[in-house]
Amino acid sequence: MIAAAVLGSGIATLDSTVVGIALPAIGRSFHSEIGTLQWVVTGYSITLAALLLLGGSLGDRFGRKKIFLVGVVWFAIASACCGIAPNPTSLIVARALQGVGGALLTPASLAILQGSFRRDDRSRAIGAWSGLGGLAAAAGPLVGGYLIAVGSWRWVFYINVPVAIAVLLITSLHVPETKDPNSKGRVDKLGAAAAVVFLAGLTYGLLEASSRGWTSPVVLAGLAIAAVTGPLFIVVERKVKDPMLPLSVFKSHQFSAANAVTFIVYGALSGALFLVPVELQLVVRYTALQSGLALLPITVIMLLLSPRSGRLATRIGPRLQMSLGPIVVGVGLVLLTQATHSGSYFTMVLPAMVVFGVGLAITVAPLTSTAMSAAPAEHAGVASAVNNAVARAAGLIAVTVLPLLAGLTGAAALQPHHFATGFRVALIIAGCTCAAGGLLAAATIQNPSGGWRQRAGGAGTTAQAAL
Repeated sequence: MIAAAVLGSGIATLDSTVVGIALPAIGRSFHSEIGTLQWVVTGYSITLAALLLLGGSLGDRFGRKKIFLVGVVWFAIASACCGIAPNPTSLIVARALQGVGGALLTPASLAILQGSFRRDDRSRAIGAWSGLGGLAAAAGPLVGGYLIAVGSWRWVFYINVPVAIAVLLITSLHVPETKDPNSKGRVDKLGAAAAVVFLAGLTYGLLEASSRGWTSPVVLAGLAIAAVTGPLFIVVERKVKDPMLPLSVFKSHQFSAANAVTFIVYGALSGALFLVPVELQLVVRYTALQSGLALLPITVIMLLLSPRSGRLATRIGPRLQMSLGPIVVGVGLVLLTQATHSGSYFTMVLPAMVVFGVGLAITVAPLTSTAMSAAPAEHAGVASAVNNAVARAAGLIAVTVLPLLAGLTGAAALQPHHFATGFRVALIIAGCTCAAGGLLAAATIQNPSGGWRQRAGGAGTTAQAAL
């Protein structure tokens, strides 16, 4: 069961990071500027972030296994379309379709664990899911670099197809169906539409502002649409009988605090990791494979420390790790500002990667477990979707805003000297933002009384049987 959940969500997570290492190759292939590369990333993020809540709601209503399988098939087909894309526009459209599949499978994968494991084993299962999912994200640059070296950037999409087939087989044979027994099966179409329009308008306005200026009519129109549909979404979710986002879940202080920390930390991470592969290849002159290898320490550290981090959070509660981890990540990002010229990897890049990886290992599992354990078990799909949607929306906004704040706009942004200058500014901003997330966690996250494990809640099969 854990294998199916990890592999399923892993292809969506891996795809978010593996594409980053391929961006320079995609830019060369299509002769694109940085604005087009941003759309390759945000085209996926828009539909993923906007539809995650709907995906979680559909899983709770119609069956998490069923929606998970639909999402895996959809994701695989869209990945193949990305691989054969003949131009930037078709690639961006295919990436948006990929995001739809990711929105269906990602919340369902975690909700399957939340709904199937018994109380005493659930925190451990979620910790394993978080750690291995984080490992998939960290492995993305290495996998992408290797595939580009032996083939082309198109293989970073083709590789999803065989993995998806394996996920379908494992899920069909070993994953039980679960759902919210109180669900009436209605779909919140208006809420889903408002979420999509809000994120699309916001992203389009922010991206186009870098090239057209803030006073451009299309920029103002995009931001105005977002300003209207954002509040409209809240109103809709308050009024409809079966909202895809029950606002009652935010009555939990712990749930709200965990998602606020998620927004800040994952926004900073996404913005920085969008720029790092481009910096290593454009400025430091690494190949795609060398860029992936440069990030390998993160993968190794996540593999070694994430399970231990999850177990530690189970024993002592999440507050210490959620406070300390983002600060360590922020230090790693600031150290990475040294990678702005050719030099020794062991003095210029490696120390930052080690610190960054340790910070991620400290943070990821406790953060996810905190958000999930603070929500009622019957809303497992929605809780998973909210946490994922918050992370994706933060990344979506950061990828559009961080380059803008750092002066990385237009064709000139891809000139090595100009990019190096903006990269330093961007990484300092991202590092300070991560540290702010740690301080917020210290002020708002609480260690549950009566034991962290006991607060996981719910019932289901044992971890031993599932494993």
